[in-house]
Amino acid sequence: MSFIKKFIGNKQFYKTVLVIALPIMVQNGITNFVSFLDNIMVGRVGTEEMSAVGIVNQIMFVYNLCIFGAISGAGIFTVQYFGKGDTEGIRFTFRFKMIICFLIAFVAMAVFILFGTPLIKLFLNEGSVEGNLERTLSFGKQYLAVVIWGMIPYCITQYYSGTLRELGHTVVPMLSGAVAVLVNFVFNWLLIFGELGFPKLGVVGAGIATVIARVVECAAIILYTHLKSKRFPFILGVYRSLKIPKDVFIKILIKGTPLFLNESLWATGISVLAQCYSLRGLSVIAAVNIASTVLNVFNIAFIALGNSVGIIVGKLLGAGEFEKAKDTDNKLIFFSVSISVLMGAVMFISAKYIPELYNINDEVKKIAEYMLRILSVFFPVNAFMHATYFTLRSGGKTFVTFLFDSVFECLVSVPLAFCLAHFTELSIFVIYPIVLGADIIKCVIGFIMLKKNVWIHNISQREIAE
Repeated sequence: MSFIKKFIGNKQFYKTVLVIALPIMVQNGITNFVSFLDNIMVGRVGTEEMSAVGIVNQIMFVYNLCIFGAISGAGIFTVQYFGKGDTEGIRFTFRFKMIICFLIAFVAMAVFILFGTPLIKLFLNEGSVEGNLERTLSFGKQYLAVVIWGMIPYCITQYYSGTLRELGHTVVPMLSGAVAVLVNFVFNWLLIFGELGFPKLGVVGAGIATVIARVVECAAIILYTHLKSKRFPFILGVYRSLKIPKDVFIKILIKGTPLFLNESLWATGISVLAQCYSLRGLSVIAAVNIASTVLNVFNIAFIALGNSVGIIVGKLLGAGEFEKAKDTDNKLIFFSVSISVLMGAVMFISAKYIPELYNINDEVKKIAEYMLRILSVFFPVNAFMHATYFTLRSGGKTFVTFLFDSVFECLVSVPLAFCLAHFTELSIFVIYPIVLGADIIKCVIGFIMLKKNVWIHNISQREIAE
């Protein structure tokens, strides 16, 4: 009975959770499913084309996570200011997000323009039975030259939609995202294959479709937010100046820097892992691309529930309801892990059939099927880690999350993969599960931190009182 009381919520609890989580699930579900279809479209063209797009997306993933990390620190304050009813505080956090996002975007664009080719080459290694490295490099350069122009609208979308989610308005970002991915899907179909009289552009067409989708999503979220200023009063006067009180700026910077570093280093670590795997050949890169795309479709539930932890628990902490925050967090984590077991089972069964949708060689299909099954086994581990991360973050323990997430990645997972890939002859079928298995250590660390209640803290109290 005590187990049920501690980990199982009542009907009202799950209703509250799903009101926040379902729109995020729907948005991520639509986005990732259409990305999956896009991936299949490019995969129907050829292995080199799909590998090229996968490599560029892996590089772009670092930029995306840098943006996410940059707005996450301010987002903690947004949630707790919202819990206190401080509109001006929300306005300050919005301005902080805007400034930092544009700085990151301009720096990243410069890096990709100057060093795009060397970055792509890092992932091109001999070792596969089939695959042309020169063709892959050429396709990668073409794709990167186009998608780079979607980076600015992407960063704008993120600090708008992130703020709306933190205020509990998850439906609007969901709808704008849904429109964007549908636009992306349609233009992919038109421009990759040259349908309805459009030119057949292959990977360039895929890049153009992505940029168009970014612009549409950005325009939609901006227009809605400003047209509904009564619902979102923080937006009134937000662009009249770039003023952020010094004390607020410093506090966001102190809390936000570990999060920014965490996401940046973690994303870089994931890319380094992919580069290590690429030493086993071009077929592995294609398989990693398929596995990661399919994974994103299946993990939408625990990703959304992790975000819900940050929103729901963060609001309770901001209101000073610490015991309720602790109880809610226990139930949310258990719910997330339980859902992940079900989704992992579905993906395990589907792993045999998904690679058959692609126009790829048998080597890639075999590796992709294996990776999908290994990933499905680790679903509960990932769900627990994700929920733990957002729990720690909700209480402002950003330095702890930095140690828990990216430092672990850089000091354990990456060196492990690097050593196995560079100094042994082990195949990807051995390296892959060993590297993923290291995350079990992180789960143990996370469990200890949760038990010690280090995350229970109200970071908004001092700022609101001033």
